[in-house]
Amino acid sequence: MKTVTFSLLLCLFSFPVYGEEVTYHRDIAPIIHANCMSCHRPGESAPFPLTNYDEVSRKAKTIARVVDDRYMPPWHANHEVTAFQDVRRLSDDEVALISRWVDEGKAEGDPADSPEPPIYTEGWQLGQPDMIVKMALPYEVPADGPDIYRNFVIPLDLDEDKWVKAIELRPSARSVVHHSLYFLDDSGTARKLDGQDGKPGFRGMSFRKSGSLGGYVPGVSAKKLPGDLARPLPKGSDLVLSTHFHPSGKAEVEQTTVGIYFADKAPSRQLQEVQVPPGFGRGMGIDIPAGESNYVVEDSFKIPVDVEAISVSGHAHYICETMRMTAKLPDGTEKILLDIPDWDLDWQDTYYFATPTFLPAGTVVTSVITYDNSSANPDNPHTPPQRIKWGRESTDEMGSITLIGVPVEADDYTSLNRSTKVQKAKIFAQLGKELKDTRVLDRLPVIIRALDKNQDGSLQEQELPARLRGALLLRLDEDGNKMLDPSEIQTLKDWLESMKSGSNA
Repeated sequence: MKTVTFSLLLCLFSFPVYGEEVTYHRDIAPIIHANCMSCHRPGESAPFPLTNYDEVSRKAKTIARVVDDRYMPPWHANHEVTAFQDVRRLSDDEVALISRWVDEGKAEGDPADSPEPPIYTEGWQLGQPDMIVKMALPYEVPADGPDIYRNFVIPLDLDEDKWVKAIELRPSARSVVHHSLYFLDDSGTARKLDGQDGKPGFRGMSFRKSGSLGGYVPGVSAKKLPGDLARPLPKGSDLVLSTHFHPSGKAEVEQTTVGIYFADKAPSRQLQEVQVPPGFGRGMGIDIPAGESNYVVEDSFKIPVDVEAISVSGHAHYICETMRMTAKLPDGTEKILLDIPDWDLDWQDTYYFATPTFLPAGTVVTSVITYDNSSANPDNPHTPPQRIKWGRESTDEMGSITLIGVPVEADDYTSLNRSTKVQKAKIFAQLGKELKDTRVLDRLPVIIRALDKNQDGSLQEQELPARLRGALLLRLDEDGNKMLDPSEIQTLKDWLESMKSGSNA
């Protein structure tokens, strides 16, 4: 009873009672300072500043609308069922207070009541990086038109393996950079694709990614991995920025600078991604009929060892509606690891658990993702709705939830890594089905001869089709030399023949 009474008193003293005028300096400025100014200030990604009464007052109706529908601040994970760090979400009372301030006429109040504005670190937020690299050439983003997805290759020229604690991205045109993912390429493929259409970078994702270092989303501060955790950065790798641009109404020129922070030594335990379903749903046969309002993708993965989960994130495109990942522990207990009740392609994020989440061996993690391909979905990119299948373009669809964690025992990493690779085999099964449906099997001998450019009887990595390269090597490259020798090619032929006869090899 004492706790309830104290909470009521706290609410009364924290917010003005009805009949008392709501003012900017006393009531609204604290909310804006704490939740908006990190992006809505000069030089940052937001389209307008919110640093004083005049600026906030001019945009007051817009602010009230976007906070009421929870579009702002950008945070879509349900923090009431899962405890996360750095939650950017207004309380119901704060949303109501902003609405009341606007309805009552946007009173300024006494400037003496306003809190001191936050002080932001100038320059690199995490201090001086260990390595600073930059896009070699600027990329021109038009004033309007469709969103642009572009990959930019930045050679790192490292002559020794490194471990990365954090990456800080500094776009030169923050208003048009929607997000950027950091991939690694050790094959040289990305370099060959770079600039082939006469512009810096290249479209699509037709290169074999050899690793990932996370990503950038406006409004989220760069942070170092906890403890001694770090991501591997093998020598000879190129950094590939996979960037999504959203034209702002003004032509911009982007030339991103990247700061990389290294660990002093290798971590005691290695991070492992568990993506459910794998390959962003490539193996799930995603094929959503026009008008289908509740298409469901569901997949599970059994964790073979004790794991501490560090973070979770989701990825899909326009018509995705909801995402949920649950963990069912061996004792029957269930935990919600991620619940996004209203997916928004515009605001993808990585959510760090408030404390590492322990998942014992035998835990089954399940992802359920839903899609609405009907005309009632305002986010549907097609009018009228069209059939949508799995694909890399934003008007296609895909979907998965990625859990990142570490094995409790360092020696269990190999077992965990092997299990995730086995899970990825379902991608290859889906590719086999597609090959069968398109009658590629009947033309296989001719295709293999055409692919073998140097006629040495083997298929080098660069000779394999880019979109199939990763899956083919995963399934067939038993000796790990990044090529298919004659015996491995025969295994491919045998497997495809089994597919042709209807076997489920």
